[in-house]
Amino acid sequence: MATVASYCSTFLKPEMLHIYRQVTGLTAFKTFAVCKERKSEEAFPFPDVEIAPAAQKNFIRRFWLKYIKNEPPIVYRGEYGVLAQLLERRRADLMHVYFGHTGVHLLPFIKRWPKPTVVSFHGMDIQPREGQTGYLDSLKELLRTVPLAMGRSHSLKEGMLALGLPEERFRLNRTGIPLENFPFIERSAPVNGEWRIVQACRCVEKKGIDDALKAFACFADRYPEARFTIAGEGPLLDPMKQLSLKLGLGDKVEFAGFLREDELRDLYWQSHIFFHPSRLTADKNQEGIPNSMLEAMSTGLPVVATLHGGIPEAVEQDKTGLLYAERDVDGLIDGMMRLASSPGLWAEMGRRASVSMHENFERKAQVAKLEDVYREALELGNGQ
Repeated sequence: MATVASYCSTFLKPEMLHIYRQVTGLTAFKTFAVCKERKSEEAFPFPDVEIAPAAQKNFIRRFWLKYIKNEPPIVYRGEYGVLAQLLERRRADLMHVYFGHTGVHLLPFIKRWPKPTVVSFHGMDIQPREGQTGYLDSLKELLRTVPLAMGRSHSLKEGMLALGLPEERFRLNRTGIPLENFPFIERSAPVNGEWRIVQACRCVEKKGIDDALKAFACFADRYPEARFTIAGEGPLLDPMKQLSLKLGLGDKVEFAGFLREDELRDLYWQSHIFFHPSRLTADKNQEGIPNSMLEAMSTGLPVVATLHGGIPEAVEQDKTGLLYAERDVDGLIDGMMRLASSPGLWAEMGRRASVSMHENFERKAQVAKLEDVYREALELGNGQ
C-alpha cells in the first residue's frame, strides 16, 4: 500500500474539517500528516502527525546558500533538508499539499523532490497576493510543475486554467460529507410565521453576512416571529453584531459562535431555510463549495444563496434552492418570501436538496475519487 504525505501548514484550523474528513477517510492509501504546527487536536484527533522540526542554524552555510548560490528561502533556511529527511524516513511515495499558497512556498522542494506532488485548491488560495513580489509568477509556475492539481469546484477550475494550468492536469476534488451524520428530517412549515433561518460560516467578508442581516431585517418585518441564527466566529463577528443592533433586530438574531458537528446538525434540524449570500471580495477571495451548505442540505434544508463560486454547482436553481446575484439584497428577500409563502415548494426543495447531496457529495465516494487521483499521479511521476 502506497503512502501519502498529507502536507498542511497548520493541522488543523477549525474551518478545515473538510481536510480532516479526507485524510481520515483514506482506505486504499496509508497517510501521515506533515505540518509546522498542530492545532485543535481535541476536535481533530489523528494519531500520525509529523511536526517538521526547525532546522539548526548554520550562519556560514546560510550566507553561502543565500548570497552566493542565490537559493530560495526554503533552501537557505534549512526547511528543504528537514522535509526531505522526514519524507525519506517515512518512505512517502506521494505528497498532497493542501492549499495553493502552501504549494508556492514549497515550490523549490516540489521541483527537486524525485517523487510526485499534487496540490489541492480550496477557494481563497487562487487569489493574487499584491504584497508579495513574485507570488503570482510562482503560483503560475506551480500549476505548470505539478503532474495534477485539484480544485473543489468548476469555478475554481476556471481560475486555475486562467493562471496557466493545462486543462488535462485538472481534477475535481469535491468535498465529501459524512451524510450519515446529517440525516434528513421531515419538517412542517412553521405556524404563526415562526421561520428559523440559519447561516453557518466564518465571519469574513466573502460570506456576505451583512447582506444576510439586511435581507433578514426586511423578512422579519413581514414575519416578526422569525429568527436568524448565525453560527461561526471570525474577525467580523463584532461588526456584524453591531450591524444587527443597528438594524433593530435585537433578539431576533442569535450569534451562536463555533459549533461542533452534532450541535450544527441539531441547529439544522431546528431550522427551515439555509442562508448563504457569498460574494467575491476586492482581493478576489471566493468560495469553493461551502461545507456547511452541503451539510444543511443533507438534512433537508432548501437554500437561499448567491450565484457565486461553486455554490451553483451544488444548488440547482428552483429545484434545491434559490440563487441570486451577489449583493442582491432585494433578491435574497424575494427568495425567503417566496419559500415562506409557498410551504409546498419549500418542503419539496428540502427533500430534493437531501437527495442531491446523497447523489453528488457522499464522503466515501468522493474519497475514492481522491484516491484515483493519487494513483494517477503515481503513474505520471513528478511531472518533470
